[in-house]
Amino acid sequence: TLNPYQVARGNEITSQDPTVVGKCTSVQGDFMELPFDKNSFDGAYAIEATCHAPNRTDCYKQVYDALKPGARFVLYEWCMTDKYDANNEDHQRMKKDIEIGNGLPDIATTKDCYDAMKAAGFEMIEAYDYAEGYERQGLAKPWMTPLLPSWNPFSQRFQFNWLGSRVTNVAIFLMELLFIAPKGTVKTQKALQAGAFALRDAGCEHIFTTAYLMVGRKPLKA
Repeated sequence: TLNPYQVARGNEITSQDPTVVGKCTSVQGDFMELPFDKNSFDGAYAIEATCHAPNRTDCYKQVYDALKPGARFVLYEWCMTDKYDANNEDHQRMKKDIEIGNGLPDIATTKDCYDAMKAAGFEMIEAYDYAEGYERQGLAKPWMTPLLPSWNPFSQRFQFNWLGSRVTNVAIFLMELLFIAPKGTVKTQKALQAGAFALRDAGCEHIFTTAYLMVGRKPLKA
């Protein structure tokens, strides 16, 4: 999410880089109402952004309108996979904890996102779980690896074992009690921690992915 400072800083940096000066501009806007002319972009991409959209079709349609005919939109989404069971209480809990811990609306399924791209007008070129594909080929570690527990006290993963999580919670409780941390820090930590655990568990059960890759093209005759 870009705030005014990030926009100003980004434009300051690019104005000093001879490889992009005059070619790159940061703009703060609403992806449900993009501030760009129609048929004005040669391509577009989104990374872990549109999962925050309240309506995927409407969001994708904003991108579609801004693209020139024949241009592509490449993105990857946070999604529930086809292994997610809406009637499974554990699956429901993990999904809700991910939503709360990461500030997300109702998490869409991979099918929902694919259908939304088509409804927005895109011709679908490809769509697949990018992370799972690389893991299966042995080219990458599982995306949830940083969230897996470790007993190495010098690793950030130490906080995800039962002892590390308790130590973290006690430390934050004491910081709030002693007014070192603001009121509400404990409550926030619990929500974030539950979200992290849910991401890890949902990833291990393959009911959730952080990298559902989709490539769509705006028709030439659009």
